[in-house]
Formats: sequence, structure tokens, C-alpha cells
Amino acid sequence: MSNPTSSKTGSPAPSPARVSGPVPPSGKLPLPALLALATAVFITSLTETLPAGVLPAMSADLGVGEAAMGQSVTIYAIGTALTAIPLTAATAGWRRKRLLLTAVAGFALANTVTAVSTHYPLTMAARFVAGVAAGLAWALLAGYARRLAPVHLQGKAIAVVMTGVPLALSLGVPAGTFLGAALGWQITFLVMTALAAVLLAWITLTVPDHPGQPRGGRAPIRRTLAVPGVAPVLLVTLVLVLAHTILYTYVATFLDHLGMGGSTGLVLLVFGGSSLLSIWFTGLHIDRRLRVLALAGTVMFAVASGTLAVAADSTALVYAAAALWGLGWGGAPTVLQTAVSDAGGETADTAQTMLVSLWNAAMAGGGVVGGLLLDRLGAAALPWSVLLLLAPVLIVVTAARTHGFPARRARTGA
Repeated sequence: MSNPTSSKTGSPAPSPARVSGPVPPSGKLPLPALLALATAVFITSLTETLPAGVLPAMSADLGVGEAAMGQSVTIYAIGTALTAIPLTAATAGWRRKRLLLTAVAGFALANTVTAVSTHYPLTMAARFVAGVAAGLAWALLAGYARRLAPVHLQGKAIAVVMTGVPLALSLGVPAGTFLGAALGWQITFLVMTALAAVLLAWITLTVPDHPGQPRGGRAPIRRTLAVPGVAPVLLVTLVLVLAHTILYTYVATFLDHLGMGGSTGLVLLVFGGSSLLSIWFTGLHIDRRLRVLALAGTVMFAVASGTLAVAADSTALVYAAAALWGLGWGGAPTVLQTAVSDAGGETADTAQTMLVSLWNAAMAGGGVVGGLLLDRLGAAALPWSVLLLLAPVLIVVTAARTHGFPARRARTGA
């Protein structure tokens, strides 16, 4: 297969297989299909984080400590990190719609088992299966969104799909926590099953199908890493998500350290609201200002972390930092998935799968690293550690001006 390069970025042009299928007229996005994909993102994100909101009740009913029950989030991330690459390679030839439906059905099964299980090992096995389903879904969704949109709107399409992440964190987890307190945590997971069942019908009716890849069509990992720009984006993903997870996982503990333990819900609501604003703004500008968004998001996250580090007794500073953190973080999934797809070119599907694996490895690692920092240095060390991690992120984004985070996206013609 020929591999022409762009005169602007040197990135390989997309292969025909990646842009085949029905594409809407120029200037229009297929919103019903994209919103179905956004709902899939919502389900994956909420399934992962929901145990945090009902942790005491789950641990009491299953007869284990809260620390052990908290590993239900970790094992989900491990399931994704370990299986995303091999499973995506094994299913590369599957038609895309069939694969997406299989992943959503996996969530329905895993959440049902979680709801009815009375045994900790069975619950953890179900959580691992949910993580496996997430690996399949995440490796598929960004590429699916790009195929559904005209070339100059591909970034906006990904932004629409990625709204599922902040919605899950800002609305889904609080709603699930409230429902769990009122009716029991099992009902919360059964509601997730019902939502997955509705989504199966929604996808069937509105999402166009696309062919898989021919045997041998996926690029090997080594060749993908050799493509200019891919490695910098993956490195930024690993370190940025690690930094975010360290702080987000233990934000309640950190706020308690500041004497604001009772305000955790409100602080997270501010974070979630500003994340939604961030992803809206990212969707407007991603197709023309990817580099600016990446740099600005990193700087805002860093300023937020620095503010939290010195906030001390200032409640107003904490809320301002939470808002700035959300503004810096909300658009990150869209920016990183767009950047790795652009850089990868013909290897973009493999690059996306690697990003998913690294993302979840960083989430699993963030809980562990944050716990170690908490035990050895105390809660005050958390925002300082984030600042330390964000320094290399800013350096790499700044240096990757030609490949990875270019000023102009070649595919938009901007």
C-alpha cells in the first residue's frame, strides 16, 4: 500500500479502509449516531468509577474492607490495560458495528453480575470483564467517530463522543451515589444494565456499519511507535493521566486535609461543570488549534495543582483551582485521541489501542502511586507530585511542534 505524506506534518495519509463507509454531507455531523457513541463512552466511564460512590455499602454487603473494595476500580483498569491490544488485534477483521455491540453487551453482562453477586471474587471477576469490554470500546470509539464525520469535522465528532466522560464524572457518579443510598447499590448497577440494553437498540438503529481490516492490516506496535509524533503523544498520555488520577482518586482525602471534607461533592461538581465547558470549547477549536489546546490545558492543570498546593485555609482558592483543573482536563481525551490519530496515519488504529492501554495503565498506577505518597508524605504532597509530573508533559508538548502536537492539523486544511 502506498504511503504518501503530508507536506505540512509528514504524517501518513489515512488508508482507504479507515475512511470508508457512509460519510454525511460536508458541514454536517450525524448527531444521533455520535450521541449513541457518546452514551457508550458514558457507560464505560460510569461503570469504571461508580464503585467509588457506593463503596461503603458494597464493602459491607460483600464482607470486605473498603480498601479491598476500592480495588474494584483498579481491576477494571487492569482488565483494560492488559487486554486492549491483544483483543483489538484479534478482532481487527470484525465489522465495526458488530464489535461495538459486543462491547456494550459485555457491559450489560458485567454490571448484571456485579448487581446480583454476593461473593467478592465473583464481583471482582465481573469488574475485570467490564474492563475488557472497555478496552474494546475505547480502542474503537474515536476511530468510529472520525469515520462518521466529514474530514474537516473529525475533531468535533470526537469531541461530541468524549462528552460522555465529564458527564459520567459530574452527573453520573453523584446520581448513582444518590440512587444507591436510596434504593441500594445493586439497583444502581441494574440501571446501568438497562441503559446498556437501550444503547444496544440505539446503536442498531442509528450507527452505520463499517468493515474491519483485512488480515495483516493492523500495523505492528514497533512500526507504529516509529511513526513521527506517535511516541510523544503516548508519553504525554501516560504521564498526564497518571498525574490526574493521583489527584482525582484521593481528592476527598486531600480536601479533608484542608478541612473541606464535607464539601467534596460540591468541589467535584465545580470540576465536572468546568470539564463540560472545556470539552465544548475543545470541540469548537480542535480542528484548527490542537497544539494551543494541548499547551493551554497542561498549563491550566499545572496552575490548578500549584494553587491547591498553597491553598491552605482559602476555600475560594480551592474552588477556583477545581474549576481551572476541569478546564485543563476536560478536553484532554479529545485532544490526545485526535493527536494520536493524526500522527498515526495508516497506523492510527494501532496507535489508538496503545493509547487506551497506556491510559488505563496510568489510571491503575495513579491509585497505587497516590496511595504510596499519601502513606509516606501525607495528603499535602499530592498536588506537588502532580506539578512535578506536569513539567515533562509541558516539555514534550512544546517540543513536538512538527509531529504529535502541530500548530496546524493537516487533515483539516487549516
